[in-house]
Amino acid sequence: MDSLSDHVFRTIEEHNVRFVRLWFSDVLGNLKSVAIAPAEVEGALVEGVGFDGSAIEGFARVFEADMVAHPDPSTFQILPWRDSGDMTTARMFCDIRLRDGSPSFADPRYVLKRAVDKAAQAGFTLQVHPEIEFFLLSQLHPPVPLDNGGYFDHTTLGHGTDFRRDAILCLEQMGISVEFSHHEGAPGQHEIDLRYADALTMADNIMTFRVVVRESAVTQGVHATFMPKPFTQFPGSGMHSHLSLFEGDRNAFYDAADEYQLSRTAKHFIAGLLRHAPEFTAVTNQWVNSYKRLAAGDEAPAFVSWGRSNRSALIRVPQWTPGKQGSARIEYRALDSGVNPYLAFACLLRAGLKGIEEEYPLPPEAEEAVTDLSPRERRAIGITELPQNLDTALRVMEASELVADTLGEHVFEHFLRNKHAEFEAYRRQTTPWEIERHIGLM
Repeated sequence: MDSLSDHVFRTIEEHNVRFVRLWFSDVLGNLKSVAIAPAEVEGALVEGVGFDGSAIEGFARVFEADMVAHPDPSTFQILPWRDSGDMTTARMFCDIRLRDGSPSFADPRYVLKRAVDKAAQAGFTLQVHPEIEFFLLSQLHPPVPLDNGGYFDHTTLGHGTDFRRDAILCLEQMGISVEFSHHEGAPGQHEIDLRYADALTMADNIMTFRVVVRESAVTQGVHATFMPKPFTQFPGSGMHSHLSLFEGDRNAFYDAADEYQLSRTAKHFIAGLLRHAPEFTAVTNQWVNSYKRLAAGDEAPAFVSWGRSNRSALIRVPQWTPGKQGSARIEYRALDSGVNPYLAFACLLRAGLKGIEEEYPLPPEAEEAVTDLSPRERRAIGITELPQNLDTALRVMEASELVADTLGEHVFEHFLRNKHAEFEAYRRQTTPWEIERHIGLM
């Protein structure tokens, strides 16, 4: 056993851990979990834990069902809300493998690992800092916001402030650093920003974040949702993600001599994201409801553009602290809070790397609000539109060699099949809006 495994055993004994939950994600980003007793942990670390892959969304067909979850001891953490008396529970994320020990191409974590390895071969490490928005609700059906607060409002105790405090304490106890938290623009809407981490660690952190937020909400008798746009009249919940590439300790996006202080690497990376964004929008915005957010404006981008202080752009280049080259970064603004972070970060990374490899030229900056321009003005300066609904996004994705290669054949085909079925089910629905508008026709 290595030092990480020794740490797991020592912590289990010191904290009297009674259950260890093994976590992994299905293709859509739903968290899966199996609990084992402490006595089974050593065997799990050596041999893994077998399960029926055909019962997991997108993992396997019935005739190839056997799969094995291999815990990653570096992800071992006590669950703070389960750390009490003789019921202490811990968790580890798992890598999914086949019976012969080879990686499962259906495992979203492996999809991201492949992308991270490709970046490493080029000398890069992707760092990610997400701003995660969500709603707190007093009831789910129909959804009712917990408060009437607005952007940066200080809500009263018991109406979001206590919630964010408790959630952040849980996150930090699990080794997940938080930079900011505040009330967002809509009633009941909140944002918590996680401190930079490498892409794989951050994807694990986001999966943990969702659990912590939901558990913290339940303890206060309320509900949390990461649905991209639960309310027609309010802004949706995004997950703006700040990205930067590092070569060792050096920020590869920084160039003090450039007018934007952006290196050639950064410009090619941005160009790669812009060129391929329509192809992977189905991944970064995977739900029918995701496109209600993108269509609504409210700082949710609908067009493929970049700018420095332009919050209508798909990619924003934030102002960074003079003399602190480590803070040079870009912000990709289309992602929503219902994303599978493993697949999304893999697509963003591979698209950016493609731009670097082929030296894509950076289009001109959009210096004014893109939404204020007419279609003719946008066409004149080469600004195209993101897919307007899930069906269009899937059709664009189907033709993408980049996304197919990034996700791998298995995940690519299952994702498309599942999402086409979702859109078909949605297309057959009669909505309250249609009834209200058309019931009196003729």
